Amino acid sequence: MQSGRAAPSVPAATRPGLAKRRGTMMDKAILLAVAASVCTATASLCQRKGARNTQTAGFDARLLVRLARQPAWLLGIAAMIGGFIFQITALRFGDLALVQPILAAELLFVFGYLAIAGTRRVTGRDLLAAAAMSAGIGVFLRLAAPSGGRLHAPGSSWLLAGLVTAGVVVAALALASGLGRRPGASRGRRTAVLGAATGISWGFMAAVIKELSAHLGGGPGAVFSTWSLYVLIVAGAVTMLLASHALAAGPLAASQPGFTILDPLAAGLLGVFLFGEHIRTDAAALAGEALALAVVIAGAAALSRSSLIASEDAHVPGSSRTRRPGALSPDLAVRVVRTRPAPTAARVGPPGPARGNPVRGHQDLDPEPAAA
Repeated sequence: MQSGRAAPSVPAATRPGLAKRRGTMMDKAILLAVAASVCTATASLCQRKGARNTQTAGFDARLLVRLARQPAWLLGIAAMIGGFIFQITALRFGDLALVQPILAAELLFVFGYLAIAGTRRVTGRDLLAAAAMSAGIGVFLRLAAPSGGRLHAPGSSWLLAGLVTAGVVVAALALASGLGRRPGASRGRRTAVLGAATGISWGFMAAVIKELSAHLGGGPGAVFSTWSLYVLIVAGAVTMLLASHALAAGPLAASQPGFTILDPLAAGLLGVFLFGEHIRTDAAALAGEALALAVVIAGAAALSRSSLIASEDAHVPGSSRTRRPGALSPDLAVRVVRTRPAPTAARVGPPGPARGNPVRGHQDLDPEPAAA
């Protein structure tokens, strides 16, 4: 007589079915993550268009009220909400470490939008950077093979993650505030710092969304009774305010790398820490993953300096990029000469520029002959 019963094993016939189902769920997660990336790229472009004429020197809690009057900004908010819906649905089918790196393709879609709508041609460096970023994301996902993880994280882990994230964001805000008060400081640096803080906040929001998505199957009662919904509302309001300041502070080329790179990196770290998600950690895989991430970061940095993106902010009011005054046009030079007081002594012959004339240096300009 046997003392115990053996644990039932999964029939071999059902293993291919489970593998197929897992592959289908991963495909859905990837497609939904791509859709979320398109929506967030649209949100960045629309919100930047609405915020480019709304400058703020420091932290302004009423900035959202002023931006709410801009139709482009409201369209960006709608696109952001669509991105969140796609993202939370993608996290139901895939792990956080799988979904978030795909969102790094947001910068590629920003690049595509500006390439179609802009007036400057696509350069070879732009295409190379875009291809390198896409290849880096694909190689990272292939090598990391993210899987596993639990549905819920312990409360103590959430408290520690929230305190660390809040500390990093507050430190970034202090740095950005110091840069804003410093005379002659670059607007691009302040914008980049605010973009980095926003990207980290978005990564934390992605982890909260992952926690909330585990309660969707329980119906509305389960959703409204969980703490993650209310943390998501508060964190979303703070993150939206951060993004508003980043987009209003300076060019999209300065803030977009922080949005694109730090969001998936922060979310991936939180996925490993909070939910126990794991990726391949053997020596060869780690080396390949590090190289792939380096390629992604380098591609995003190069793409963010593209003329297609930089030209979007070429005529922003109050830009820190001071332009040197160009040479006087011929018509303007002639008007300057003609408006100078006439000399006291009579001159014979055609008039010439007097000594000390401010248009000296434009002697190659031929003034129009005086009317008879």
